[in-house]
Amino acid sequence: MFQIPPLSLYVHLPWCVRKCPYCDFNSHALRGEMPQAEYAAALLRDLDQDLPRAGGRPVQTVFFGGGTPSLFQPETLAAILEGARRRLVLVPDAEITLEANPGTVERGRFAEYRAAGITRLSIGVQSFNARHLQVLGRIHSVAEAVRAAEEAHAAGLADFNLDLMYGLPGQNPADAEADVERAFALKPAHISHYQLTLEPNTLFHTHPPALPDDDSIWEMQQRCQARLAEHRYAQYEISAYARAGRQCRHNLNYWRYGDYLGIGAGAHGKFSDVGTGRIVRLWKVKHPAAYLDSAGTPAGIGGAGEVKGDERVFEFMLNRLRLIEGFNAADFEAATGLPFSQPLPILENILKRGMIEVTNGQWKPSRLGFAHLNDLQAEFLPTAVGSATTPARHDMGAALH
Repeated sequence: MFQIPPLSLYVHLPWCVRKCPYCDFNSHALRGEMPQAEYAAALLRDLDQDLPRAGGRPVQTVFFGGGTPSLFQPETLAAILEGARRRLVLVPDAEITLEANPGTVERGRFAEYRAAGITRLSIGVQSFNARHLQVLGRIHSVAEAVRAAEEAHAAGLADFNLDLMYGLPGQNPADAEADVERAFALKPAHISHYQLTLEPNTLFHTHPPALPDDDSIWEMQQRCQARLAEHRYAQYEISAYARAGRQCRHNLNYWRYGDYLGIGAGAHGKFSDVGTGRIVRLWKVKHPAAYLDSAGTPAGIGGAGEVKGDERVFEFMLNRLRLIEGFNAADFEAATGLPFSQPLPILENILKRGMIEVTNGQWKPSRLGFAHLNDLQAEFLPTAVGSATTPARHDMGAALH
């Protein structure tokens, strides 16, 4: 039976000091002074327009993604959160995450962010190897990455994530393992550990660097996963590992096919309506200047579309198959409003090929399925997938934070 899912709020802050060569997010190198107050006002106009889609539901989580949200002053974030609370009900224990670049963190700033209402950080370290940081175009040093984690602890924000990448140009398995070992010493609550991919519309895609071969990348993944498990970071998603009770609730809502408001330049939203049985996606105009001019008006909507039939099956599987927990028939029917008989023939076919397993009605990718997750998800592709059913990567948890 179709049920209204939990609701989250995603806030996109699109500016960076410099665009990284691997990044395909809607981010823009900052030129001149950042219009913080104007952008905060635009976000709240945007939210006003989306409020009817919230249906009065409480917001469970908030995520400030980018771009580099830590370029914004704490008082600006406080004003955005205050405005959101005037318009929405945030649950008392709402998880409120801020993405942070170690190269933009001043001493004491994390304490100010905590005072502004931030409860969780996602720190984009990527590597603790100076050579790899340079290749990735990162603006921070290894020392700044370490200091950012120390500052998080000092500010009482111990519930933080460290982003790490592997499969980097010139990286070997020992390098990758050394990165996770450095991370353990900083005692994060959560580690995102994901492979570098060459995404379209990035500098790395246009001018691809030489990457490690598949065997080396596989060894990196296996060695690092073993070390993460030994240090009690349990894998709960294809690229996410957490200490007990420290999973990212915001990302879990994405992966469980929950609903979310998306405000900011290029932000996506997803809304379910049990009364009509509709699931709708919409997205905002992407360029910051155009967004500032149009936020809160119909011109600020970049596009919208209803998710129907097989497209719902695909979106559910695209998200849910990333999770170690898997799903059951009731999960599918509650999230999509469709009978489980609809995807069952595909699931049974995949089961015969060993890419998925089922225990007591709980379906989840097998070890083979996780190793070939893109192929597994593609089994559910509808014959024609429209733009409304192709989520932006930030719909997937700001990629993994």
